[in-house]
Amino acid sequence: MSIQGELAATIEDLIQPGQGILAADESHPTIAKRFTAVGVESSEEKRREYRSLILSAPGLGEFISGVILFEETLGQNSLDDIPIPQLLENQRIVPGIKVDKGKKPLINAPGDEITFGLDGLDDRLEIFKNRGARFAKWRDVFHISDTLPSRQAVEANAEVLARYAALCQSMGIVPIVEPEVLIDGGHSIDRCADVSKTVLREVFIALARHRVQLEHMILKPSMVTPGKESAKATPEEVAEATISVFRQVVPAAVPGINFLSGGQTPEEATLNLNAMNCLGNQPWALSFSYGRALQEPAQKAWAGRLENGPAAQEAILKRARLNGAARAGTYSPEMEA
Repeated sequence: MSIQGELAATIEDLIQPGQGILAADESHPTIAKRFTAVGVESSEEKRREYRSLILSAPGLGEFISGVILFEETLGQNSLDDIPIPQLLENQRIVPGIKVDKGKKPLINAPGDEITFGLDGLDDRLEIFKNRGARFAKWRDVFHISDTLPSRQAVEANAEVLARYAALCQSMGIVPIVEPEVLIDGGHSIDRCADVSKTVLREVFIALARHRVQLEHMILKPSMVTPGKESAKATPEEVAEATISVFRQVVPAAVPGINFLSGGQTPEEATLNLNAMNCLGNQPWALSFSYGRALQEPAQKAWAGRLENGPAAQEAILKRARLNGAARAGTYSPEMEA
């Protein structure tokens, strides 16, 4: 199959009605925090046990079209000794991979950060593709304050995202472009809308400059919300603010927008996605690419004990099913019961 054919086939498999993407790509420090919260020490074997359990949940492929894996997981076998990428393919789920190397302070831009990992990325992508990964993810973050993000940070991070996306597409790998406007702080929803508009506009200028094919990428942005130290907005307010911004700056050629949950509770993330899909047809498919908002109940149910595997699988299936309903705008809080 040609590179263009590979990209088109992966996009078609990822963007399905009633389905979204599971982000199971937590770095070692992040997964250690999640495990500590449920009383589990993070080790390679415990990470393999947990991820194997949730990724082999029967019926997961009905609601999850793709999974973003951490590099360690991409090379592991399941508890039943099946390579994890094959385990996913068996459920008609597309395996993907997180490829950025994390963030560090941006020089001469106090308070801003930049993501690393472009050096040697072509070699790593070749290895990951040979192991079964068909799409990749790269995250850049943008802090909000009265003065942040700086123009320097907006432009530098947009450039990095575009270079990553162009390289992925050149190798037949669909890029997920993740410009995360952080929820930290006490800013208003209007301030978040202004920053989101500025960031997304610059990202798409950079993507055009690097000739990234918008039809063969997925956008993974934050929703437009107030900062977590401010009063919460209603799902309807979040939906209207988000769609208003996106209709101004996200080209219709982008096939799918898979939102990150970014500090929202599992229920909030589902309610907000549902409210967006209740606003009528949009130029793009609006879905989810949640990490904690899908996994938190499963981690609590598992609690580090293999015998709790069926309960953990049931917990992640429930959240996947409810978010699948939100993807269609048919979710209601009564379904939580």
